[in-house]
Amino acid sequence: MWAALVAALLVMLGLQAAPSAAGEPEAADAGSAQQVLTWTAGNDIDKYLSAPATAVAGPATIVFENSAATGNTTGMPHTLTFVTSDPEFNSDVQLNILANPNDAQGGRHTAEVTLTPGRYLYHCTIPGHGQMQGVLTVTEGGGEDTTAPEATAEVTGTRNAEGAYVGAASVGIEATDAGSGVDRIEYAIGADGAWQPYTAPIVVDRVGTHTVRYRALDKAGNVSAEKSVGFTVVAPPSDDTTPPETSATVDGERNDDGAYVDMATVTVTASDTGSGVNTIEYAIGADGAWQPYTAPVMVHEVGTHTVRYRATDKAGNAAAGKSVEFTVVAAPPQDTTPPVTGVTVEGTKNSDGAYVGDATVTVSATDEGGSGVAGIEYSLDGGPYLAYTEPVVVDRAGRHTVAYRASDEAGNTSEPLTVSFTVVADGGVPAPDCPEYDERLTVFVGTVDSGVPNRVTNNRCRIGELIEDEKEWTSQALFLKHVKSVLDELREEGVVDQREYRAVNRAARQSGIGKPGQTDGYRKILDGSEESFARWEQVGGGSFALNPDGSITSGTSRPGLGMLWFPERKYGDFSLKLQWRDDAPGAGNANSGVFVRFPQIHDHPEEPRPEWAAIKFGHEIQVFDSPTGDMYKTGSVYGFDRVGLASAGVTQKGTWNDYEIRVVDQHYSVYRNGVLINEFDNTGGQDFTPPRSDDPGTDGRRFASGYIGLQVHGTTDVVSYRDVRIKELP
Repeated sequence: MWAALVAALLVMLGLQAAPSAAGEPEAADAGSAQQVLTWTAGNDIDKYLSAPATAVAGPATIVFENSAATGNTTGMPHTLTFVTSDPEFNSDVQLNILANPNDAQGGRHTAEVTLTPGRYLYHCTIPGHGQMQGVLTVTEGGGEDTTAPEATAEVTGTRNAEGAYVGAASVGIEATDAGSGVDRIEYAIGADGAWQPYTAPIVVDRVGTHTVRYRALDKAGNVSAEKSVGFTVVAPPSDDTTPPETSATVDGERNDDGAYVDMATVTVTASDTGSGVNTIEYAIGADGAWQPYTAPVMVHEVGTHTVRYRATDKAGNAAAGKSVEFTVVAAPPQDTTPPVTGVTVEGTKNSDGAYVGDATVTVSATDEGGSGVAGIEYSLDGGPYLAYTEPVVVDRAGRHTVAYRASDEAGNTSEPLTVSFTVVADGGVPAPDCPEYDERLTVFVGTVDSGVPNRVTNNRCRIGELIEDEKEWTSQALFLKHVKSVLDELREEGVVDQREYRAVNRAARQSGIGKPGQTDGYRKILDGSEESFARWEQVGGGSFALNPDGSITSGTSRPGLGMLWFPERKYGDFSLKLQWRDDAPGAGNANSGVFVRFPQIHDHPEEPRPEWAAIKFGHEIQVFDSPTGDMYKTGSVYGFDRVGLASAGVTQKGTWNDYEIRVVDQHYSVYRNGVLINEFDNTGGQDFTPPRSDDPGTDGRRFASGYIGLQVHGTTDVVSYRDVRIKELP
């Protein structure tokens, strides 16, 4: 995946060379003079494993191999790129090859190029691989050039009787090379001056004695011996008797006492309206030696300092010395301690500890590291972090979790902490009447993600809950009309903007919902009809009854633990979707579950009750939102893999929940209202301590296929189900 992403990035930047066909010859035919130049790469990101240093001008076959054969065992991609933007190197070969062992050529690529005399700079363009680079030197054919160029220099200008140059001297440099040709000329002023490219005669107008060094390089990389010319520049005759004007400034970060923190930078300037400034000098301290001033002076040493400065003009007039004084102090210790955060939740509580109507969450932060708190962020129910500016009021009924963190001015961020609580409806204020329940972060229509935040609307339903994409639509036109009416109202209320309006509409069209013959591949095995309900069988205690709206609800008249199961067929790998609702009376919670992959229950007469075949030999995906009681909450694989309420995503009682259980091989994925809340691999080991003696665990009797069932737990653990559908997976 990494290689594909890098390749796509290079294509976007216009850097990717078209790959050549695999299997081209490593060397040219015996009768051909064309040369083959080979680069290889492996796991290293700081060097090519091999690369040619020299070549001969003319046609060449470039081979770049980054394969398992060259030692790449990780699939790491590399490029071979010739640089064309550096004026010091040839720019006539456009070459950029991306290779990795898993590409279509197996990591071995070739390209045909024509080289010219000179030098080519190459490197790897992948970030982090910057040290993979080198130079290829190309010479004229007919033998290697080992002879350095010849360089000469001439100084010109107006000279006085003593031979000094009056006002300025001009140094011209030339070079010749009979082999590969002159590549460039370089020069440096003074014994310690840095080498610079020579492009035009060098004009020296500062009064004094000077030395200019010079050398030349040819295209084969040979460097001539360093030479130099010396000369003196004197000022032209002048009646200038006024010295330069000088000044200095001190810059840097200052503390409250005016001292400079860690460093002070002294900048000296001089001006002269007569002959012109010739030199500026500075000295540090009362006894410091005078030095040429060429750039701002940076003083790091802690303490009080004096920097003296002066200037002379070209007529020899010297300005009187001046000075600046300042103090440098050490920077305070770096703040590496994140802020400390706290939280309070306030509101009216009922006897169960739930907040009635709403809860107000107040987050605070202090910073003991010294830099100060920069900001606080919070996340509600797994949503994105938002800037905290005032207490957060949560008035949607259900179980909620608020995560919070803070950052200081030094960039330290505290570890997120959480607080969880339950909000219940206030008296006559019912739960929001939402057609569906969907807690995904963005609005999905069918399986299409619109990318629009799934925010809460003015009627306390989320946008995705108003779309009703789970409903059976008789035509796409009818569904799209419904979506448009929902979005029109939301746009008028300011919940969505025009861009989001278009994005959700586009997702609705792409979803295909309502099209003739459109199917998501699911087969309804409980569709709300009496015929469908009659195909299920109740075993054990308890019961389910069919409601007028097509849902089924566990009964309150027949006690005991039992199961409603679908005996028509077994399922191997599948996606099972259904909706369930917590209808437990009073302050209680529904306790139920969905059984999967259990054997034919009547084939186990040794079990005391037939439903125990599902409990002992299948897996139960739990339905239980109570903050107390059993530790296995909604989404848990009972007895094997626990999910807490924070992950389960508790909803208001009396609200329908979408549930998807996806089983492939022995990997289980559980989705609640579109959000993945659990993944479980059935590789062994019960979660019970000590293990239950009546559960066979993973001794081979957890089957690769089996039946589907819905649990009834008792007369007070009332639960409703509807719209049960299943799709077999390949």
